[in-house]
Amino acid sequence: MRIGYARVSTLDQNADLQLQKLTDAGCDRVIVEKASGAKSDRPELQRVLTDILRQGDTLVIWKLDRLARSLKQLIQTAEDLKGREIGLVSLTDAIDTSSPGGMLVFHMLGAIAEFERALIRERTVAGLVEARRKGRRGGRPRLLSEKDTIAARALLSDGTLSSKEVAARFGVSKATLYRHLAPTVVALGSQRALSEAQS
Repeated sequence: MRIGYARVSTLDQNADLQLQKLTDAGCDRVIVEKASGAKSDRPELQRVLTDILRQGDTLVIWKLDRLARSLKQLIQTAEDLKGREIGLVSLTDAIDTSSPGGMLVFHMLGAIAEFERALIRERTVAGLVEARRKGRRGGRPRLLSEKDTIAARALLSDGTLSSKEVAARFGVSKATLYRHLAPTVVALGSQRALSEAQS
């Protein structure tokens, strides 16, 4: 079964041309989307992709930009359709994934998308390396400064305050306190266990 999908653009709210082309292409059914392409939540497209199309069907569109607003989204949709054994035809772009030439185009698009992802990863890693070189560290900032950590360690080793009270004094949770003082807490716990065993 050939299912047509048409989406009106922001500038042209008339889908007549698309409907005519999709009908001429032999579509058994045509679904029209009124939502803007800039929106990610296009209910009619989601309905077509999840509820209407079945294995062996073909999704027919007028142009690739009717189906997706980014290369990434286009590749994801095409791969999903291919995995479900559903064909994709774009009339204006002369793409038909049921033909070797059409699949070659999509493989090329996929290679471009992967290349783009690799460049983004490379730039991210280079940025992190440069930030470390300049003394900046990524991740969340420490909740306890080095000075606070030393003071908390002293209060705990004194033994007059519980870990909960020490954590409250510095405005952090017990878990955060333990993360900052992990080696000390383990050592203190061992000392207390030893003293309890000896008494």
